[in-house]
Amino acid sequence: MDPSCTCELCELKGLFFENLEGDQLDMICSGKVEKEFSQGESIIKEGTMIKDFVYLKSGLVKQFRSDSYGKEQIISISKPFDYVSLLSVFSNDQYNYSVSALEDSVTCNIKMEDIKSIASDNGNLALNLLKKMSKVADKIILDSLAIRTKHLRGRVAFLLIYFSQDVYFSSEFDLPLSRKEMAEYVGMTTENVIRSLSEFRRDGILKIYGKTIHIVNMDTLKSIAEFG
Repeated sequence: MDPSCTCELCELKGLFFENLEGDQLDMICSGKVEKEFSQGESIIKEGTMIKDFVYLKSGLVKQFRSDSYGKEQIISISKPFDYVSLLSVFSNDQYNYSVSALEDSVTCNIKMEDIKSIASDNGNLALNLLKKMSKVADKIILDSLAIRTKHLRGRVAFLLIYFSQDVYFSSEFDLPLSRKEMAEYVGMTTENVIRSLSEFRRDGILKIYGKTIHIVNMDTLKSIAEFG
């Protein structure tokens, strides 16, 4: 193995290094490129040709679609070690959604033609790619169902808990979404999101300092997320 081709703490290591060897592994190692994106910068644009297999090495991104009026619908939020391009790469030639950086982010990109070439000859890699695609789809479906079955306050609570426990691993964090983006993600109006946050602060569940959220009473917030 090329010692310069390393993927510590990276699912690419398990996906490629455990399923490839020889020329196939050399193709991945020599072809992967890291790209840096600033907060707010576009990573993938809906309608553009799919050229790369994109993996998020660090940062935080949102996947979304825009309607004819320019209104966004956030599909999912991806954190480090997530695949951000698996929704379209094997079903279309063009992306059906956009991806932009919520924080300064780094992606690992591999040429899509290389992935398809190797997958056509390597059954284990193809099977593992299918498993990864299924996990991505399952997460989007289950998160969407979990959000849509909750009342308004429960949706906001669900999102705050996700950032606290699954992304930042802290009760205090800087919210990466604007109030408008939160509303787009959970299917509410911006006014309802602002009202819910204000109620949480009034009830002593949260402390809010601009974009900084401090969850003071996690048990109560979880109860709201579960029962609305």
